[in-house]
Amino acid sequence: MRIGFIGLGRMGAGMAANLVKAGHEVAVYNRSPERAAPLVALRASAAPKLSDACRGDALITMLADDQAVESVAFRDEGVVRHLKTGAIHISMSTISVELSERLAATHAEAGQRFVAAPVFGRPDAAAAAKLFIVAAGAVGAVNACNPLFEALSQKYFVIGERPELANLVKLSGNFLLASLIEALGEAMALVGKAGLDRREYLDFLTSTLFTAPAYKTYGALIAEGRFEPAGFAAPLGHKDIRLTLAAGESLRVPMPLASLLHDRFLALLAQGGEALDWSAIGGLAAKDAGQ
Repeated sequence: MRIGFIGLGRMGAGMAANLVKAGHEVAVYNRSPERAAPLVALRASAAPKLSDACRGDALITMLADDQAVESVAFRDEGVVRHLKTGAIHISMSTISVELSERLAATHAEAGQRFVAAPVFGRPDAAAAAKLFIVAAGAVGAVNACNPLFEALSQKYFVIGERPELANLVKLSGNFLLASLIEALGEAMALVGKAGLDRREYLDFLTSTLFTAPAYKTYGALIAEGRFEPAGFAAPLGHKDIRLTLAAGESLRVPMPLASLLHDRFLALLAQGGEALDWSAIGGLAAKDAGQ
């Protein structure tokens, strides 16, 4: 399949590499062009301009936030103007429900197709093609994307024809992960201050009550205070909780725990935690307890 890929950060670089390895013809674009060099070595082609990445059957965007996606989608030399009729824009970023709705409408007006397919997984999972993908869009468009999803993920889920629902599911999942991180941090602060070894406590938890991989991954980061380098930076976690609260307000769903998490991320950022992994909110409870 002939595709473009925009956004070669820690997630996007691994994803684009897996598409190349799967035999797809991939044109890559990034604001910092030097990031394309390792992919060109794998036989991707470098797109000198953003519009050069929009000439294939599909285009994937994997960018940090709404502002970044809006910038590449709606500007004069951007995606909507240069994607060919019938081609598919696959947004794999974590963006707002509102922006997803706007993208779907704008692409439809331009005679193009739009699929929202945000991912769950950290950079190591992206590099290993072990992501989980939640996709939504018109049936024909999603079916056309299946070979790409197979190259990127260990499993993908199609949840409907309204793209914004995939973004809502992604935000809800990140809300649950952040809730898990906060709860683990508070529990570890409690037992740690009593003198228990936090690693041994984590081993108990993940061998009995909470065996899911997320508890093992984030529990280890919190127990060891290992928040650098960031697999998912704290400002992005803050952004996702903000978008979750916005979705809740739009749907008139009170989310008091999300409000607490928003304040926890704000406290972390106020203390200089911009470069830390988002799991660093799990270390705040220990600080609050004087540990």
